[in-house]
Amino acid sequence: MDKFRKLIIEQGLSLAWIVATVATLGSLYFSEVMGYLPCTLCWYQRILMYPLVIVLGIASARKDLKQTIYVLPISIIGICFSSYHYAIEKTEWFDGGGKTCGIIPCDVAYINWLGFITIPFLALTAFTLITVILVCIQYAQKSK
Repeated sequence: MDKFRKLIIEQGLSLAWIVATVATLGSLYFSEVMGYLPCTLCWYQRILMYPLVIVLGIASARKDLKQTIYVLPISIIGICFSSYHYAIEKTEWFDGGGKTCGIIPCDVAYINWLGFITIPFLALTAFTLITVILVCIQYAQKSK
């Protein structure tokens, strides 16, 4: 357990930064290279993810573990948006929700890998990974 605590304290911010960077580059790839127009909920998720690259990058470079407390609420809100967006795409719970989203309907799945991996699922995965890493950092700091 001490090895995990040491690893997460030393490398956790860098790992969270890598996840945020990959998610940001992935969203830019889908819109700029593949030409997929982001819907309103995609924009909200981007608004939450893009600053994490900067904040986590600076925190990682400075080894500033206190930044986790500021980033954690943003990643949790991102989980909420991504979960809602994924539910619009994959369930019938919010049947009309996707159509009222704006010019681009939020229930359009540009990708559907393996029958469940969509862009909101990728965002949900990234926000969840960042949140878990940050919670582990918080826990490791308190268990010193």
